[in-house]
Amino acid sequence: MKEFERGLKSTQDSVVKMYLTYVRSLPNKEERGKYLALDLGGTNFRILLIEFNQENFKIIDLQMEPIPTELFYGTGQQLFDYIAQHVVDFAIRNKLVGVRIALGFCFSFPVIQRGLAEATLVTWTKSFDCSGVVGYDVVRLLKASLKRKMIHSIPFIDVVAIINDTTGTLICGALQDKNCKIGLIVGTGSNACYVEKLQKIEKWPFNYGSPDQVVINCECGAFGDDNVLEFVTTVWDRALNYESLNIDKQIHEKLISGMYLPELLRRTIITLIEKGILFQGKAPLELFKPYSIETKFMSFMDRDPEDLKETIFFISNHFKNLEFSEIDAKIVQMVNNRITRRSANFVANCLWALIKRIDGPNVSIAYDGSLICLHPHYKKWVEEKLNYLMDYGKK
Repeated sequence: MKEFERGLKSTQDSVVKMYLTYVRSLPNKEERGKYLALDLGGTNFRILLIEFNQENFKIIDLQMEPIPTELFYGTGQQLFDYIAQHVVDFAIRNKLVGVRIALGFCFSFPVIQRGLAEATLVTWTKSFDCSGVVGYDVVRLLKASLKRKMIHSIPFIDVVAIINDTTGTLICGALQDKNCKIGLIVGTGSNACYVEKLQKIEKWPFNYGSPDQVVINCECGAFGDDNVLEFVTTVWDRALNYESLNIDKQIHEKLISGMYLPELLRRTIITLIEKGILFQGKAPLELFKPYSIETKFMSFMDRDPEDLKETIFFISNHFKNLEFSEIDAKIVQMVNNRITRRSANFVANCLWALIKRIDGPNVSIAYDGSLICLHPHYKKWVEEKLNYLMDYGKK
């Protein structure tokens, strides 16, 4: 709660930045028309053509494209030119020639916004490290790339708004439930946003006119960057942090997200082998490759705590020619479960703090992300911990 308060007073003086999104209103089911959407936030990007008709909306077309590995470390112009070319091709395919159409840009990285369509990148996360983007307006970069790729027969694509995936999740949730006030992402990365009253935001630069609210992008993945979470981190958390591309950054995210949990599992297994607890002290070579375990295997192993079938399958297929016992499999399964449950607990703690800030009678939470959506029990674990915290807070 203190970190949130600090961020609402000053972005510069806080670790959890609590960025203003300038999204003041949520959907009221009166929206109409066709729009383009571009979603960039991970190893793929998506382009969508969406049609709104008051209470209903439908996705007319959707295209998902992988981002070539070399573009993660190239220039910003190369990245945005690549994306812009696909957007233009998508527009041509959907016969939007001669049409002026608005595009909403979902950009899932920390930005400082100064308006709905003006956002300066603060830092790259999730393995991106393109040059010439940090400190620049990403909307302007996208517009420049679109201009380079558009020819006279192409529709005029107008980038009218930028949000991140967390705000997008909240907006989608509000389309379905008027009580939806929080957006949550737990996937490759992690973050949350919520609706805050203007009177509670000391850094709000304008008057308090109607609507007297704005969506706050917490960027809570940075919680702990000032060492306040040192007391809950393990030797494996610290080792992962020291060897990461963004040392001492996104500490909370490194405890939670699907990008890092498998790496924590790998490092923990190595320690247990070194101590002679696992696999008779014999470490398979495959285990020494960083980030070699996929999140999906953690989900499989958590499916049924009483059944070792998925864990045995994981060990047998991931570590070739390794002799192991049923006890080994049980230990791996237990460690896997503890890492994932701890992640769910951290998420619940964050949600509890946001619910207390909103202080309303009914608050719904919209969620998205591969971990919370695809893991068989993750959402339930978050709910269990959140309900415990809510009950504890009433005592």
